Amino acid sequence: MGIGSKILRLLTWWNGQTLNTQLFTWRKGIRVGEDDQGNIFYENREKSKRWVIFNGEIEASKISPDWHGWLHHTWDETPVDKPLVHKSWQKPHQENLTGTAAAYAPAGSIRQAQPADRSDYEAWVPK
Repeated sequence: MGIGSKILRLLTWWNGQTLNTQLFTWRKGIRVGEDDQGNIFYENREKSKRWVIFNGEIEASKISPDWHGWLHHTWDETPVDKPLVHKSWQKPHQENLTGTAAAYAPAGSIRQAQPADRSDYEAWVPK
C-alpha cells in the first residue's frame, strides 16, 4: 500500500475502510462470514452491532439480500449458518448498475450502440 492510498484511507471513507473502522474491527470485531463478492461481515462480541468491510468500491447494493437481512437484524443466523432457500425462478443478486456502462438502455436510447430504426416515425414538416 503506497503512501497516497494510506492518506486517502485516513481521510476518506469511500476509498475503503477508515483507520478508525479498521481499529474497531481489529479490537472488537468477530468475523462471521464472507459473501461471493469478497465482502467480509463482522459483529461485536455482544452481537449487538453488525457491519461489513467492502471488497473494493463501497456500494451498498453489492450486498445480497441474504446478508442484508442479517446486517439489519432481520434474522439472527448468517447465510453461512442457515442459507436462505431460493426459488428456481429467482435471478441471482446483481448490484445496481445505474451510472455504469452496463446500465439498462432501452431501444431508441442514445446510449445504444446502434440507434433504433424508427419506421413508425415521420418527421414534422411545416407547410
